[in-house]
Amino acid sequence: MFVREIKEDELNELLELYTHLHELGVPENSEHLQNTWSEICNDVNHHIIVCEVDGKIVSSCVCVIIPNLTRNVRPYAFIENVVTHEEYRGKGYATACLNYAKNLAAKADCYKMMLLTGSKNESTLDFYKRAGYNCTDKTAFIQWLK
Repeated sequence: MFVREIKEDELNELLELYTHLHELGVPENSEHLQNTWSEICNDVNHHIIVCEVDGKIVSSCVCVIIPNLTRNVRPYAFIENVVTHEEYRGKGYATACLNYAKNLAAKADCYKMMLLTGSKNESTLDFYKRAGYNCTDKTAFIQWLK
């Protein structure tokens, strides 16, 4: 197992992994996709963390460091798109990605990390609790845009 940040030439592997999250398929390789990927790759605050096993990306999460004017001008981190390939779950790979994200956030002097999950599955919620997150400090609201 090797945890690291994604390389620019690994977009297709990442998109394939995302089919184990909630995507119905891999998006069309369009100019919009390539522009978005380039923007992500060039954003120093946007980190896509991957766990590689035997040369294959099997787990990932996104950690975005958000500059902030409160809390003594300390940033915070937002975690999103936590996913592990179905055949590799339960082996600690997502935990390793979240730990890597926590180290990035600490290095950036973040005062907190946040994540949202749409899952109501107890095992998923327990996983996040074991990773150090709680669901009692804040209340999340979502407004979906078209």
